[in-house]
Amino acid sequence: MDSISLAFLCLAGMIALMAIRMPIAVALGLTSFVGIWVLKGLDTSLRVVGSTPFEFSASWNLSAIPMFLLMGGIAFRGGLTSSLFDAARLWLARLPGGLAVAANFASAMFAAASGSSVATAAAMGRLAIPEMLRFRYDPALATGTVAAAGTLGSMIPPSIAFVIFGWYTETPIGKLLIAGILPGMLNAALFAAFIITYCVLKPDAAPPPDDRPTLREKFAVLGKVWPIPALILCVIGGIYSGLTTATEAAAFGAFCAIVIAGLRGGLNRQAFRDSLIDTLHSGASIFLIAVSAVLLTRFLALAGLPQFMGDMVNTLELGPLGVIVFMAVIYLILGCFLDPIGIMLITLPILLPMWKAAGLDLIWMGVLVVMLLEIGLLTPPVGLNAFVIKSVVGDAVSLSTIFRGLLWFIAIDIVVVILLIAFPQISLYLPNLLE
Repeated sequence: MDSISLAFLCLAGMIALMAIRMPIAVALGLTSFVGIWVLKGLDTSLRVVGSTPFEFSASWNLSAIPMFLLMGGIAFRGGLTSSLFDAARLWLARLPGGLAVAANFASAMFAAASGSSVATAAAMGRLAIPEMLRFRYDPALATGTVAAAGTLGSMIPPSIAFVIFGWYTETPIGKLLIAGILPGMLNAALFAAFIITYCVLKPDAAPPPDDRPTLREKFAVLGKVWPIPALILCVIGGIYSGLTTATEAAAFGAFCAIVIAGLRGGLNRQAFRDSLIDTLHSGASIFLIAVSAVLLTRFLALAGLPQFMGDMVNTLELGPLGVIVFMAVIYLILGCFLDPIGIMLITLPILLPMWKAAGLDLIWMGVLVVMLLEIGLLTPPVGLNAFVIKSVVGDAVSLSTIFRGLLWFIAIDIVVVILLIAFPQISLYLPNLLE
């Protein structure tokens, strides 16, 4: 068997292992170990497996991941995000579907503090969905809004997905984080526009609340939400001004979150301990998958698959658009079954040579990849955010109702992908200003 056939056989075996519910990290690592063994022998395979974790963990850029995770954990458990929905509700509740619009924009703000789609959906689900159901909102609209808005955590910086993409593709992480700002704002704005339009056409889906907050109440609540804009300024302002790298901005953001939560009295010993435990659990999971992905990359490089894929692009004359369409189809299919970080680390060894052969901008590709991963968080049968929302609402709303509410939002996400493909400057305008 030639090396290319072996590479495709191992990739098929890896997908089969994941289909029988083997953990992604184990499936990646086992497939890579066996593949290198067949190609180069057992001694080489053992040496690669022994050296890869150390070489991987020595990457300075990856230290941004636990720092961003810690920042999000402190912001949540320290009470910095608890007033976001209240503030958005008081200012936006009089709009058609105002509570859903408030949940959407509150999720965008929470995403800017946590960098995690799942954390955003879980936190906003607990705050916003009971309030919407209390005002007799359509359960599909209420749950679909929060599940979809939770995906903004992948796009709006800080974003763990962008950090991993930048590390793997050797693309400036700071530019990738900045590149997510305009697409994230566009996504949130289109979600809000849909909610308002839907509720104008179907007033029964979102009855207006009876209370009318005073201007004094509206401004008073703003005093409780200042920590989140402050954290955003610390992270994004440092990167955009050139004063900090992405890694330094992550560390500074975590430090600021600790200081602000401590000064506000929300950071006791238990909250700090829980934040550290959350960071360790999430970080270990991400790093284990990433180490296994590095092993896969080395196996595929030994097999010659990257060169084969690059040559295929030139031979078939797919062109940039053809490569992008191929990528989108792969991500939309895998998104129905696998978790986002796993999808990205499985596909990058295959797609990166194709992007380079087609001359595609890697920052632009990073934004498209994260956007496609967002869709994967919503699509059945394994739409992770939908299951997060289901765990929050319990028996009050069925899983089928949640997925029904997500259909419109998935369509909007696809529209955003089309806009990002048609107008690359939506992704590239801000990063280009850093040059």
